[in-house]
Amino acid sequence: MSSFKEVYDKMDWEESKASIYSKTSKDVERAIAANHRTLEDFKALISPAAAPYLEQLAWVSQQLTLQRFGKVIQLYIPLYLSNECNNICTYCGFSYDNKVKRKTLSGIEIMQEVQHLKQMGYDHVLLVTGEANHTVHVDYLKKALELIRPHFAHVSMEVQPLDLLDYKELVPYGLHTVLVYQETYQREAYQIHHPKGKKSNFVYRLETPDRLGQAGIHKMGLGVLIGLEDWRTDSFFTAVHLDYLEKKYWQSKYSLSFPRLRPFSGGLEPKVEMSDRELVQLICAYRLWNQEAELSISTRESEVFRNNIIKLGITSMSAGSKTNPGGYTVEQESLEQFEISDERSPKVIAEIISAQGYEPVWKDWDQHLM
Repeated sequence: MSSFKEVYDKMDWEESKASIYSKTSKDVERAIAANHRTLEDFKALISPAAAPYLEQLAWVSQQLTLQRFGKVIQLYIPLYLSNECNNICTYCGFSYDNKVKRKTLSGIEIMQEVQHLKQMGYDHVLLVTGEANHTVHVDYLKKALELIRPHFAHVSMEVQPLDLLDYKELVPYGLHTVLVYQETYQREAYQIHHPKGKKSNFVYRLETPDRLGQAGIHKMGLGVLIGLEDWRTDSFFTAVHLDYLEKKYWQSKYSLSFPRLRPFSGGLEPKVEMSDRELVQLICAYRLWNQEAELSISTRESEVFRNNIIKLGITSMSAGSKTNPGGYTVEQESLEQFEISDERSPKVIAEIISAQGYEPVWKDWDQHLM
């Protein structure tokens, strides 16, 4: 069966980058005015030429988001089950070569975390692990889902890419959404940042969303780690990937995230810095190009940024997050994956959302409205 690799192999990173950077103000104006925006329009909207049009982009993005999603912001929270990992990744606190305390939650510890998250008000949880097949394998994930699923309306998962049959096995256990980020679509850079472990297989990761679509996963999430490579080119490749998936696996829904490289123990300085204005530009560009995709922002971002992005195109955000296994109730000393920037409680975030005239929804908004 064909996969996105066939599309990817026909693309050229440098040509795509040059095309983006060659866009003019006329291209931007044409894209903003268009009724139906193409991938070429998306290039214009993320180009440097679009920077002076940010206020206009934000206004259109707000209107399109209101038309499709209404005044609703979904709240979710990550539940880290394990920080054990067999991969070496230059940017991640869980990297195998970091000599730090490792932990995988037991069933009892998982339920302690679940109880705490329910007390916080959550009905949408994102399960996260490092990539360690010997501990957080499919059987472990099945047992975790069995424990967790009865307590949440919506369960998402961000773990190591799995085989097609593995995904099919997990669906009956209540798996609703799978997030898998390519990190970067620049193949040479990908290999530099992933020198060891299963994650070093660029093609296997690239084809993961195809396996998700074939398994009938309800929703899948895409994204890159902003800072590893030129963010405009990486975002264009993400858009091409999303366009392919929406056409081939039209039954599935899609979400996009925008993680910027954050400090961790060991630290990697971003190759390319992205300003707050540029992140707003990217979010708005995605909304103008695609009115159906859900757009998510995490606690990686600052309080001020998150306060001001609520009305500009996003549909979901995390709050009160911990990025280490057992971080809510069990274990305060195990390694975090990255540093949190916005440490405010879910209650405070919900109040801020409400104060802006939006409704904070604690479960998957799509199911909530059914």
